[in-house]
Amino acid sequence: MSQPISPELREWLVSQLAAGHSVPALRASMRAAGWQDAATDLALAQLEAGFPHVEVARPRRTEMPGPDLEGAPLYIDAGDRRVQVLQTMRHPRVVVFGNLVSPEECEGLIAAARVRLARSLTVETRTGGEVLNVDRTSEGMFFERGENDIVARLEQRIAALLRWPVEFGEGLQILRYAPGAQYRPHYDYFDPGEPGTPTILKRGGQRVATLVMYLQEPGQGGATTFPDVGLEVAPVRGTGVFFSYEEPDPATRTLHGGAPVLAGEKWVATKWLREREFK
Repeated sequence: MSQPISPELREWLVSQLAAGHSVPALRASMRAAGWQDAATDLALAQLEAGFPHVEVARPRRTEMPGPDLEGAPLYIDAGDRRVQVLQTMRHPRVVVFGNLVSPEECEGLIAAARVRLARSLTVETRTGGEVLNVDRTSEGMFFERGENDIVARLEQRIAALLRWPVEFGEGLQILRYAPGAQYRPHYDYFDPGEPGTPTILKRGGQRVATLVMYLQEPGQGGATTFPDVGLEVAPVRGTGVFFSYEEPDPATRTLHGGAPVLAGEKWVATKWLREREFK
C-alpha cells in the first residue's frame, strides 16, 4: 500500500530544511522511520513544487575525479606510466585499469607496510572516530601523503590519471587479506544522517571516489564485488578498480565489498579522494 503524504509531514520537512538539515539526511531519517523510497521521493517532489525557493534536490557535482575517456581510449598517459583501460561502466561509474602499478612498486609497498600492519578499523560515523568492525577482517596501515618515493610517485600518477589534486587524497592505505578475510559490502562515503559525519567532513569534505589497486593476487577468491549490479573485479596484480559517487546516497549504486580470500594472501592499496584538500 502507498503511504500518504500528510500536511504534518510536509511541515516537518520544511522545518528541517530551514534548520539546515541536508536532503540526504532527511532521506535517511525517513527510511529509518519506515518510509518507502517512492513515498520519500514524492514528499520531496511535492515540497519542491510548493516551495520553489527551497532547494530540495541535491545538486550533482559539476567536477568529479575520473580519467579522460573521450574517444574510448585503450591507454591513458598517466605521466610516468601508460595505463590500460580494461573495462568501464556508467552506472555505477566504474573503470578497471591495467598496468597501473609495477611489480617493483607492489613489492616495495608491501615490504614497507608489512612491519606496520594492525587490525583494520572503519570510520565510526556516529562519533567521528574509528572502531573495529566485524565486517572487515583485514590488516592494514596508512602511509602519509608523499611518505616515501614509491608513495609519492604513485600519488602523482593517480592525480594525473584521475585528474584530481594530490592534496585532495587521503593517505594511501595498504591492506592484507589472509585466507578467510573479507570486507562485507559497504559504501565509502560518509552517511550524512549520522551525528559524527560533520566532524569527519571538516578534514576535507565528503569522499567522492575510490581507487583500489591490487599489489598481490591470492590463489583464489578476493574479488571486489558490486552487488547492486552483479559486477566482480578480479584482484589481478598491478591492476586497479576506480569508482566514483556524486552524492552520498545508495542511488549511486556503489555498494561494494571484498569477497573472502579462499587461498593465499591478497594485498591491496586503497586511495580515497575527497571533494577538497584533505588535512
